[in-house]
Amino acid sequence: MPGDAALQHRPWQGRWRLSSVGDMLENGLEDAGFERAPWLAVALAAGVAAWFVLDAPWQWTAAIGGGLLVALTGWHWTTQEQRIRLGMASIGLGLAFALGVGLIWSRSAVVGAEAFEYPRVIQFNGQILDREDQPSRDRIRLVLAMRDAETGQARKVRVNLDAEDARDTYIEGAVVRLRARLMPPAPPMVPGAYDFARTAWFMGLAGTGSVVGPVDLVSPAPPNSDPISALQRILSAHVRANVSGSEGTIAAAFASGDRGAIAERDEEAMRDSGLTHLLSISGLHVSAVIAGAYFLAIKLLALWPWLALRVRLPVVAAGIGALAGIGYTLLTGAEVPTVRSCAAALLVLGALALGRQALSLRMVALAAAFVLFLWPESLAGPSFQMSFSAVLAIVALHNCEPVKEFLAAREESWFARTARRGTMLLVTGLVIEFALMPIVLFHFHRAGVYGAFANVVAIPLVTFVSMPLIALALMLDLVGLGKPAWWLAEFSLDQLLDIAHWTSAQPGAVKLLPQMSYATFAMFVTGGLWLALWKGRKRALGLVPAAIGTAMMIATPVPDILISDDGRHVGIAGEDRRLLMLRESRSDYARENLQEMAGTSGDVVPLAEWEGAECSRDFCVIAIERGGRKWQVLMARSRDLVSERALSAACERADIVVADRYLPRSCLPRWLKADRRTLSESGGLAIVLADETITRVADTQGQHGWWRGRTDSFGGGNPR
Repeated sequence: MPGDAALQHRPWQGRWRLSSVGDMLENGLEDAGFERAPWLAVALAAGVAAWFVLDAPWQWTAAIGGGLLVALTGWHWTTQEQRIRLGMASIGLGLAFALGVGLIWSRSAVVGAEAFEYPRVIQFNGQILDREDQPSRDRIRLVLAMRDAETGQARKVRVNLDAEDARDTYIEGAVVRLRARLMPPAPPMVPGAYDFARTAWFMGLAGTGSVVGPVDLVSPAPPNSDPISALQRILSAHVRANVSGSEGTIAAAFASGDRGAIAERDEEAMRDSGLTHLLSISGLHVSAVIAGAYFLAIKLLALWPWLALRVRLPVVAAGIGALAGIGYTLLTGAEVPTVRSCAAALLVLGALALGRQALSLRMVALAAAFVLFLWPESLAGPSFQMSFSAVLAIVALHNCEPVKEFLAAREESWFARTARRGTMLLVTGLVIEFALMPIVLFHFHRAGVYGAFANVVAIPLVTFVSMPLIALALMLDLVGLGKPAWWLAEFSLDQLLDIAHWTSAQPGAVKLLPQMSYATFAMFVTGGLWLALWKGRKRALGLVPAAIGTAMMIATPVPDILISDDGRHVGIAGEDRRLLMLRESRSDYARENLQEMAGTSGDVVPLAEWEGAECSRDFCVIAIERGGRKWQVLMARSRDLVSERALSAACERADIVVADRYLPRSCLPRWLKADRRTLSESGGLAIVLADETITRVADTQGQHGWWRGRTDSFGGGNPR
């Protein structure tokens, strides 16, 4: 029968189509010259990212199983000789993905610290684990190990102590007795804001707060308990004694990693000009130190003919550069970004010593995998993303054939060679700026638009002028001749700040973006990785997800109402170029968070002073017109007792009711009641009225440890 014949051919056709897809992928990998190492690092990172995005343990387990299934399928394909490349790629990528999920899951289980369940004021003895001086804020920050009197567990907390109460004896290893007000680490205030609770989880912090009253020294630190930290403080104080102001802070940061004294105005200018990366010790600084030590060593050693004829000088110079890099990393605090940069630089040194290509995608992938093995949680932070994105962009750009031809040696004048290299420096800066822009907007919601142009001048200034002058001044100080070098270093850093202020003051220098969803960010990441790692004409396909991400970013609506996780702070956008706020906060934290997520800057307007609002001592009411209708919003301003009948009547007339206390069940607004009960479960809210959509902080937290143990941290109270 014809029908029977058709039925017999359908499974064969399905197998033929699947086989054709496999053959097409195999041929595509072969034509593109597929390099496994970079994509293995990408798969490892994707596994780590999947753990953060997925919500529950069963999903993490399924992700690991999915990776192993892909690897098993690849092993099956390797038995078919025509699909060796596809099979090997599937095995490697699947195993790397599963390993990434397992790494971050196990890391969270090992180092994660349960937060305090509620705020508390307690007196305790604590051993100082770390001290950070912050002169610009007139305080020092101490990390202490203490024992919880309620549970008997060892806890790690971080407290702020006024600078006037600080003593030189409060250093690592000392035991102090103090009284402090401790809070659970704060989750994002509103959706998209900084998640300190997640950071604190991986830092092992159970709480943060401030010291109340005097601090008593129970026992001093043992002699030489932490010589590196002591040397850091001595070096930082010495630098700031020779260079004043923010210039001295930047110089101290370059010399010892201490950046706690830069003025807020200068720090904002550095951020808005795209130069803030120069303030944290990262790849630029570590590479400058290692490169300086390497070239100085190889030039000096070459002056000794006996040694030059018997020893491979690049190997010796690489060893000296490695020692200089490791020493600088330890001296500046050995933070994760610095260690990561040092590891990457050491790999480059190894390549130079072996006569291999120093900067390659394989080297970048190896450095990324090294960091993810040790600190997989760093993938979620901007530091990891920005540093590796910048290096990846540089390596991919300079490995392009047109760029190689443009930079190839040729017979030309000094002016033409300088102009060509200057042009390439500007192009590199622009490529880095495009690569970093989505990351900066995703994490900080604002980015300096002219950063590429500012960095063209600032990076050479720091690398070839400021840092060598600081090193020279420190060496000359050994014989008391460092003053001229310090003066020149201060002048160069003053020029750096002038560049930052001038750039940030230009029209349109800062791009604000309220929110970028995970899906939008994933589009940019996918497009960037494809452009950087693929070869041939298919590389241009990476522009497709980047274009989709751009369209999604532009289409993202600005929230009309932002409600903090405790209900105390409400921001209303769209009524004025400025943000309307329910309460004037003594701290800049609430204002800055709400402004960032509303995409506004400048001053805020207290709701009580807004002509479109009606405020009493207890409540504020405002009508907001969105989506062709008026929304009545009722917000509580106090916790005083109010007649339940009057409150219920007011709730009936409102579409949205917001309060930082429990509201009675008789309060029934027409659309949303965001009181203490609701917000303790949902976290902060972002509301778009035209679409009638509500985004909750809880939507992005899942059952991860820093959120799973969250209870009502507002101190209890009667729900009625």
